[in-house]
Amino acid sequence: MPVVTFDRNDLDALLGQKVDLETLLERVPQLGADVHSYDEATNSLSIEFFPDRPDLYCVEGAATALRAFLGFEEGLKRYPVTDSGIILKAEESVKNVRPYIVAGVVRGVSLNNAAIKSLMELQEKLHITMGRKRAKVAIGIHDLDKITAPFTYKAVNPDSLSFVPLAKTECMSMREILTKHEKGKAYAQLLDGKELFPVILDSNDNVISFPPIINGALTTVTENTKNIFIDVTGTDLNAINGALNIVACALAERGGSIQLVSIESSSKFKTPDLNPKTKDITVGDVNSLLGCNLNANQICEALSKMGCDSQIIGDIIRVNISATRMDILHEVDVIEDVAKGYGYENFGNRLPASQTFGSELSETKASNVIRQLLIGYGYLETTTLTLTSEETQFKMMRLPETEVVSVLNPISEDHTCLRVSLIPSQMALLRKNKHRDLPQKLFEVGDVVIDAVRHKRLAAVNISVKSSFTEIKSLVESILRDLSVKYEIQSSSSEMFIPGRGAEIVSDGKIIGVFGEIHPEVITNFELRYPVIALELDVEAVTEGKLDRVA
Repeated sequence: MPVVTFDRNDLDALLGQKVDLETLLERVPQLGADVHSYDEATNSLSIEFFPDRPDLYCVEGAATALRAFLGFEEGLKRYPVTDSGIILKAEESVKNVRPYIVAGVVRGVSLNNAAIKSLMELQEKLHITMGRKRAKVAIGIHDLDKITAPFTYKAVNPDSLSFVPLAKTECMSMREILTKHEKGKAYAQLLDGKELFPVILDSNDNVISFPPIINGALTTVTENTKNIFIDVTGTDLNAINGALNIVACALAERGGSIQLVSIESSSKFKTPDLNPKTKDITVGDVNSLLGCNLNANQICEALSKMGCDSQIIGDIIRVNISATRMDILHEVDVIEDVAKGYGYENFGNRLPASQTFGSELSETKASNVIRQLLIGYGYLETTTLTLTSEETQFKMMRLPETEVVSVLNPISEDHTCLRVSLIPSQMALLRKNKHRDLPQKLFEVGDVVIDAVRHKRLAAVNISVKSSFTEIKSLVESILRDLSVKYEIQSSSSEMFIPGRGAEIVSDGKIIGVFGEIHPEVITNFELRYPVIALELDVEAVTEGKLDRVA
């Protein structure tokens, strides 16, 4: 979860009054956060906020929430918004590159070193979390006085445009930035396969931003910056609007005045849109979910402490919620705010009115019993990735290819699909440990994915000079005996086994597993030099009603 570090003096200045440390340590967790640490030497407080509250990822947003929560300034915080007269035109060329853009202006901002640091940290935390490392949302913050409106957002040939990127003095083309600039190298994959790259230009063709990679050095924000232009691009219009609202309101807390920018694309609209979201709840629903007996006025008081305005309309409470609250998606989210505003400490410590007794799922119970058995048989438990490759699953195992769940954009040729069998994963593990002493007895209780459905399997392998079919057959019989499974053994035609030395396990007319001696060609494919025996068992097939004796 994101950890935000506040300078206590800066926080107190934004709160409008000094709050003692004891109060902060006691009340902040009730807001939905954990106090990470307090550094007395620097008088700084680090708070770990839950991922669902990106509006709290900066000292400005936290101060806004705390003013309401501590009773200093309850209710919905409203920021006056005027029109900047600035137009940003989004051309059709960006539709297949990075389709959405919103923007805003904040004038009269008072910035010091702490404010700039907070702004940059907010930007980066939003990139990492709701921005999915800039893939979904990328934010640009610029000194408005260094550029001239109107602005244009379009896609261009990456070799046709050069500019000085942020934190550099050398002019580079957009393609060069992806190979020379630190941020370019870090986020180059976001533009993989794109023939055109997105760019924001001012009316003099100065580069404002190369989203989602880097801003131009021209618009660097400093302590002398008074007027700020914010651009947010991405693939989700709701997400970029939310990010813009959060940044704009944070700057407004620094004394700035928010102004609208006209976005002209296939449709025309103005941003940021700070109109409150509205949700309707009822007293009955609140008390039913929270187990309380609150009246409408008490609910409204609780919501006021969470920065919301509310109005009682008959049996309904209409709640106005800040446009920065990305976490409010449903009426139950509003009711959660009621619980926080009312105070968890006021719920008491009564035991639940009804008692329920949990128990292990049969599949989990079987998995745990199987683990105990295999460890008792002298096998070492392993865990391998569910991601694998078709080559490992089929070609190296001498098996015909079947349908698998494939990865759309694999990061390596070894992780292109989800496995349908565990034995190949164990064979790959033996290959990685071929320099170790023999024998090696390994097992795994893990997932396979067949027809897009997850299944639990057991696989065990044994590599040694004397590994034989008799040994693996004895292991299978011991496991099934201890699991009280009725079964039959029949010959297997699987080509991963030596002909005549592979078998299938049949229970209630269904094949629930296979075992045998691995074929020499498979052993060679995995760069091994000694006999290998293996088994694979469907754990789900031995869960229902077959564990009474070992339980």
